[in-house]
Amino acid sequence: MVYKSFYGYIIGVILRYVNNRDDAEELVNDSFIKIFKSIAQFSFPKEDDQLQKAFKGWIARISSRTAIDFLRARKEFTSIDDIAEGDQPVTHLNAITQLNVRDIMSLLNALPETQRLIFNMYEIEGFSHDEISRALSISESSSRVYLTRAKTRLRDLYVKNLSHVYATN
Repeated sequence: MVYKSFYGYIIGVILRYVNNRDDAEELVNDSFIKIFKSIAQFSFPKEDDQLQKAFKGWIARISSRTAIDFLRARKEFTSIDDIAEGDQPVTHLNAITQLNVRDIMSLLNALPETQRLIFNMYEIEGFSHDEISRALSISESSSRVYLTRAKTRLRDLYVKNLSHVYATN
């Protein structure tokens, strides 16, 4: 019942990290194995109405870490300590109100793998740069630079797609 109830949610979490559907499905199964093995470690919230929210957060964290471990095993992350944070342009993103989930996923999937991974970890999963640096064995400054590059690239892709939509209308 737990598997059927949360399969769609977990595949959504994992697909933010991994583009390949077959890999994602395998990672969902790996995540469920970890979830079932460590279910005793789940901390029940004091309020019963918070149970599902707390459980979803807990399984999302396990699933995202499973995807991160998978990506880390496939590839070494290069350190970019020689690039100063100050050299990167400051990016201010406006609220994206006209995009639907498919459009957003398409934009995220257009990012290079490391940028997508760090963007997901920081902006969506709520990891700190310290946690990212430890998880990926990179420096905190590299994490910040990758995040800045991801935001810049997303902004550029958004503007490009938006101008394409207006050109076809």
